[in-house]
Amino acid sequence: MRALTLDAHGGLDQITFRSELPAPEVSSPLDVRVRLSAAALNRLDLFVVGGLPGHSNAPGWVLGADGTGRIDECGAAVTGLHVGDRVIINPGISCGSCDYCLADQQPLCIKFGVLGEHRPGTFAEYVTVPATNVQRIPDDLDDTTAAAFTLATLTAWRMVHTRAKVQPGDTVLVQGIGGGVAIAALQICKRIGARVIVTSGSDDKLTRAVALGADDTINYRTHDVAREVRARTGKRGADVVIDSGGTDSWAASLGSLGRMGRLVTCGGSTGPTLQTDVRKLFWNQWSILGSTMGSASEFAAIVAELRAGHLYPPVDRVFDLADGRAAFAHLASGAQFGKVVLQIA
Repeated sequence: MRALTLDAHGGLDQITFRSELPAPEVSSPLDVRVRLSAAALNRLDLFVVGGLPGHSNAPGWVLGADGTGRIDECGAAVTGLHVGDRVIINPGISCGSCDYCLADQQPLCIKFGVLGEHRPGTFAEYVTVPATNVQRIPDDLDDTTAAAFTLATLTAWRMVHTRAKVQPGDTVLVQGIGGGVAIAALQICKRIGARVIVTSGSDDKLTRAVALGADDTINYRTHDVAREVRARTGKRGADVVIDSGGTDSWAASLGSLGRMGRLVTCGGSTGPTLQTDVRKLFWNQWSILGSTMGSASEFAAIVAELRAGHLYPPVDRVFDLADGRAAFAHLASGAQFGKVVLQIA
């Protein structure tokens, strides 16, 4: 099969397109094999290429977390799914039997892993996953939208609904609009009925965010984000801040929070080290919340939104699988607004 693989951790020069890899087999009676038609990049894929602490991948490792296609083989014990079903994939794999999994908290499973990082991924013609990790989608949904949907939307859904519990009328600050999670968070918050302020270092991205429903925008290169948020909320501050930047955005995120505010983070794209004045934390009674991926019920919830025609992710560019290294370079540049997609079929 054709696939985009990693030879060694380091730079993008370690990414190689291969055309004669063996296709994965259905080794568990509860697995399905999906013949992929498209897949999408996430910032996680850049981290995998660069190398993550305490984790390494063997040469020839298949990259990629998000993808869409049709089931071409089902394990003997799979029910409710059939060969030919069009599906999208939840890239978070859990054991299915521990206390966390049984409580619908799969991201807390001690064996939790992500396609492309802990298991061979979706930048290939075929991938094998547990049947519980796929959901059927309509045949008339285009491949690029379907491929771009799951990881970012699932992550944002858990951040907004489950962790921060955003309510109608809340003021939400979404840092770094342009990436998949930030855009999905904007869309989800607007569906709830919140007021959303977004930040970016690009005026063009801010303009595009307004077209998606953003109520207010702040260019963090030309303005003090925390001061602007307070000025635009009558000194009250934001009820919720959505932050995946880490080091570079942390001070502004905390400074933007109002009393009893909730800051929820899912990543550290600009660095993992944070500084917090604990006096402000306890005096303002802030809640700092971590969030990773999503549960089985949250996966079902976002797919229901997709089937209803909501939360479509904007797609920035589409590359052929063989040009995958160029797709990675485009994502790494930070110039994209929306998802970068690989066409496979």
